[in-house]
Amino acid sequence: MLLYLAKILTEYESAFRVFQYLTLRAILGVLTALVISFVVGPAMIRRLNQHKIGQSVRELGPQSHFSKAGTPTMGGALILVAISISTLLWADLTSRYVWVVLLVTLAFGVIGFIDDYKKLMLQNSEGLSARAKLTWQSLISIGAAVFLFTTAQIPAETELIVPFFKNVVIQLGWFFVVLSYFVIVGTSNAVNLTDGLDGLAILPTVMVGGALGVFAYASGHSNFASYLGIPHLPGAGELVVFCGALVGAGLGFLWFNAYPAQVFMGDVGALALGAALGILAVLVRQEIVLLIMGGVFVMETVSVIVQVISFKLTGKRVFRMAPIHHHFELKGWPEPRVIVRFWIITVILVLFGLSTLKLR
Repeated sequence: MLLYLAKILTEYESAFRVFQYLTLRAILGVLTALVISFVVGPAMIRRLNQHKIGQSVRELGPQSHFSKAGTPTMGGALILVAISISTLLWADLTSRYVWVVLLVTLAFGVIGFIDDYKKLMLQNSEGLSARAKLTWQSLISIGAAVFLFTTAQIPAETELIVPFFKNVVIQLGWFFVVLSYFVIVGTSNAVNLTDGLDGLAILPTVMVGGALGVFAYASGHSNFASYLGIPHLPGAGELVVFCGALVGAGLGFLWFNAYPAQVFMGDVGALALGAALGILAVLVRQEIVLLIMGGVFVMETVSVIVQVISFKLTGKRVFRMAPIHHHFELKGWPEPRVIVRFWIITVILVLFGLSTLKLR
């Protein structure tokens, strides 16, 4: 929106040409989302408290979590507001990349909002049924994937890039839709599973989102793409603005979500942010790298799958409790220790993922 205004003003004052630079708009996206979070956050938390929209705690969970009962949740709406406003202000709104990532993120946020609303406002403990949730997630993911496949302008947009190998790419054809579906839905639910401790999910999301912004910038810049040996994706650079908004909104939310949390993001935030990471990876063709950088999300998901399969087949549990962050809590690790160590693991994995840009 402001980019369009800047183009008009450039005719009268050349200084406005500076807003054409992606890097500046990405930085402004971060700062705008951050300011929105700081300004809106306290009022939103007060409103959630007034309406008694508080977190319920499972009786079978760690005893240290009982004190969290009643903490305001659905704070993920704050993240979505900050991301949306910042992206609409600073991104090029003629870019289909921007609209795809923004609409998929908001659509998954609506699914999460309905689930949270049923649980907290209508006192329906089950919320949105698993079948209904997966159905809507599938429809949105497949719809986005089909749109991207049918509007692809160059082969690179539907190829699978294999990290560490400069010349190894796999043309997916219609399997692009299948892969995209699993990446978007899988990442969305993985982040949701990870969101069990104060700040545990949001900072890894910020780090992975920021790293995907680096991939977007490199892929969208012909010179950088050629130098790094990655496919050039014209227009992908605009995703940097969205990634910047995600980073700013996430850090702003972490201000209130850090231990001990004043607010939780709820499904409205976790499902949306996970979907955002998934669709970003699909757009910049880095699905495998997302698997690496989002290792904490993968670990949390695998721990749940292993726990369920083991209990059904043998009647025994592999972990004291799943997802795995609860396992470490029940082993005696204080919550802040679990959180910070998982953050450190994410830093290492994100750096390893970024190294794939050059190690080819």
